[in-house]
Amino acid sequence: MASCRFASPKFMPDIKISTYNVNGIRAAERKGFSDWVKTSQPDIICLQETKAQEDQVPPEIMSLGYQHVNWHSAVKKGYSGVAILSKPEPVRVESGIGIDWIDEEGRVLMHEYPDFILFSIYFPSGTTGDARQSLKMKFLDIFNGVADRLLSANKPFILCGDYNIAHTEIDIHDPVRNKNTSGFLPEEREWFSKFLEKGMVDVFREKNPDAREVYSWWSYRAASKSRNKGWRLDYHLASASLGEKAIEAEIERDWDMSDHAPVSVVYRL
Repeated sequence: MASCRFASPKFMPDIKISTYNVNGIRAAERKGFSDWVKTSQPDIICLQETKAQEDQVPPEIMSLGYQHVNWHSAVKKGYSGVAILSKPEPVRVESGIGIDWIDEEGRVLMHEYPDFILFSIYFPSGTTGDARQSLKMKFLDIFNGVADRLLSANKPFILCGDYNIAHTEIDIHDPVRNKNTSGFLPEEREWFSKFLEKGMVDVFREKNPDAREVYSWWSYRAASKSRNKGWRLDYHLASASLGEKAIEAEIERDWDMSDHAPVSVVYRL
């Protein structure tokens, strides 16, 4: 996929956007993050789980040619955090959504461009127990309201990120054994379906409707990636009008910088 060239700030032709849970930007850089960027050449990169304050970001990353970079780090050091690295200039940037516990964990960052709105989102995990699962469900409910406001604004948008939910049975290697596991619970999957029904598309699935055993996350345990025992947790969810403009979508699983893989989409604007 070729990187796009911007003729003017108000016109974007083909644009490649990647979303990537790096599981620590410093660790990812040691494992080849800059090499991936130079090879894949996204025009915009949405990052999750950066686990770094802005002054801790490796200098190599700030030298990759992204002139417009914003970080929204968690208050707790070494935890959570999102970022957007962008070649085109956003017309507006917002960190957080105005809810203290979500914003203190550094989970939502927005860039608005002339043609669309882009979010980098790190949805909570519920795997550590009932308390975090309850917070995860609260987050999902809150994000319903965010989506409703975006849809009513009538400007195309993309919600990129690690949703920590495998939506359907073909998005997880063992749906039967994991039916009671956080990330594949019936109530989470039902939320996901209803979220899409508001007027959004799962871009990767839309472009690859029959793709099976294609995942974006593998546990570090039991050689899960080499055995392809994975989950698809990372998504581009786009408003319908923008989803229709996607021409390519792929999960770049050959890179091993994290327990996740980048998910990249080319949109023809």
